[in-house]
Amino acid sequence: MPSGEYTRYVALGDSQTEGMGDGDETAGLRGFADRFAERLAAVNPGLQYANLAVRGRTADQVRAGQLGPALGLRPDLATVVAGVNDLLRPRFDAAEVAGHLEEMFAALTGAGTHVVTLTFPDIGKIAPLARPVRSRVFDLNTRIRDAAARHGVVVAETGLHAVTTDPRLWTADRLHASPLGHERIAAALAQAIRLPGSDDAWTLPLPPQRVPTARQAAEAELRWAAAHLGPWLLRRLRGQSSGHGRTAKRPRLLPVSARPGTAANTGRGESS
Repeated sequence: MPSGEYTRYVALGDSQTEGMGDGDETAGLRGFADRFAERLAAVNPGLQYANLAVRGRTADQVRAGQLGPALGLRPDLATVVAGVNDLLRPRFDAAEVAGHLEEMFAALTGAGTHVVTLTFPDIGKIAPLARPVRSRVFDLNTRIRDAAARHGVVVAETGLHAVTTDPRLWTADRLHASPLGHERIAAALAQAIRLPGSDDAWTLPLPPQRVPTARQAAEAELRWAAAHLGPWLLRRLRGQSSGHGRTAKRPRLLPVSARPGTAANTGRGESS
């Protein structure tokens, strides 16, 4: 359908879709899905939006916990972004992860939903200590493209542009996009569906910045490993998840301007 005619947008995914790195727990998280919904609503003010994403979820958990509720909301547009939490685990099977994504693609498109997904940037350029898993990213991206092609899913190729590995698009943990990064992802999605007013400006590089010395870069890697990588690995060894006990921040369809928990969240706009 023409991109200006979308009326129900539902986002499925993990912490990136939830919006981590863009806002905080006090003021609320924004993220690329919120930003994309705002772009959609600028074209169609009647748009309603739900965000089912929960941090820490793997692709199979997204499929098991979010696909059914998403179908129940009868969206005409959905974003499905998952797999990063799988990439970073000791046991990783690209075919299995892509299979969970493809199940979601098939179910949603089979219900008449226009689905959009994206590819992932080279994690080895974002966090040099993560270079051993960069081949996983390339493998998963290829499988995402193939699965998307089989089901008519639109792919925003964020994995192909150098700007997506610029550190200014990432938070200090290098796992979550910064506000600028989330804005670029939203712009990529808008261009992918040819939303009126969108263009390829999101692919342009940021202004040059001073390149750190080899010593400064090495020290930065050690600080990152101590502050972020180490604690993350420890949680994995303990079988803990950042999303334990959490639920979706926006499980019901609401006008984009409405925030969950406000007076606007009265049930009006929820699917019947």
